[in-house]
Amino acid sequence: ANETLEVSVGGGAVMVTITGQQKIQAIKISPEAVSAGDLEMLQDLILAAVNEAIEKSQLLASSRMGELTGGLKIPGLFG
Repeated sequence: ANETLEVSVGGGAVMVTITGQQKIQAIKISPEAVSAGDLEMLQDLILAAVNEAIEKSQLLASSRMGELTGGLKIPGLFG
């Protein structure tokens, strides 16, 4: 839960920082991405970065939960 992940898309155009509890801490957008003037592309990059960050955070949480439970499958917890 205390760990954070950084996800970057578009060659560093958009970076998202997220916690292990799927809380977005920061979104950074490079000046070049803004100056390009293509708002639709920028929106797509932000969406892709946030979705990838959430997915990686969920995988991290699932992995950590597996370590805590010794790999036991507990109904209702992470699948």
